[in-house]
Amino acid sequence: MEARLNYFADPTAAKALKYFMSAGKVLKESPLPAATQELVALRVSQINGCAVCIDMHSKEAVAAGETSTRLNLVTAWREATVFTEAERAALELAEEGTRVADAAGGVGDEVWERAVKHYDEEQLTALVVMVSFMNTVNRLNVIAQQPAGDYTAGQFH
Repeated sequence: MEARLNYFADPTAAKALKYFMSAGKVLKESPLPAATQELVALRVSQINGCAVCIDMHSKEAVAAGETSTRLNLVTAWREATVFTEAERAALELAEEGTRVADAAGGVGDEVWERAVKHYDEEQLTALVVMVSFMNTVNRLNVIAQQPAGDYTAGQFH
């Protein structure tokens, strides 16, 4: 499989993505726990069917010490007992933030309140920006049909 577009070969896209990827780096350095970031990135990517991001974030999570049990259960996190209450709140917010069209009201007040119990304002802001960032990256990759499977942990660091 070959991607429909090579974003880095196009001068306009390459310039835009340079800044966009810088935003991703800033998110990585935020006070939102790294494990939570990878779980959220993985779940958003699963919902959007972004194979290249699923590949990337599952491998980055493993490299950071995440267990295969937790990674395998992200897709069914509600029934899984391996996630903390804070992680569950982040995953729930990520799902509602990703499924905005499906949940016409966006992120519900109850979901927001559960997240507020576990994260301070700086972490919440990073979480919201991460969900938005991942949705954008997923769409770029899905539209261009970026192939997955060849990512190596740390490749973009």
